[in-house]
Amino acid sequence: MFAFDRMFDFNHDGHLDLFERAVQFGVIDQMNREDCQKSGLTDFVDNDNVDVFAEAGLDYEELEFMDPSERRGVLEDAGLDPDEFDF
Repeated sequence: MFAFDRMFDFNHDGHLDLFERAVQFGVIDQMNREDCQKSGLTDFVDNDNVDVFAEAGLDYEELEFMDPSERRGVLEDAGLDPDEFDF
């Protein structure tokens, strides 16, 4: 068991069960998100936007690779405001 694992061994049995691992993953994920935000990186996709695009019948990854003018047209055709989204 690593030292970092011990922080999440809530029942002190020397092993991380599924719940303890999930909490550990959540903490690490949150730390990574905060680090990316502080450094200006945008590696994490806003899941709310992905849902909005899916409801409009669009795929986020396809939109991401389009040139800006094409993406703007596709978003407008789908009834979305292109100025609301950053790519």
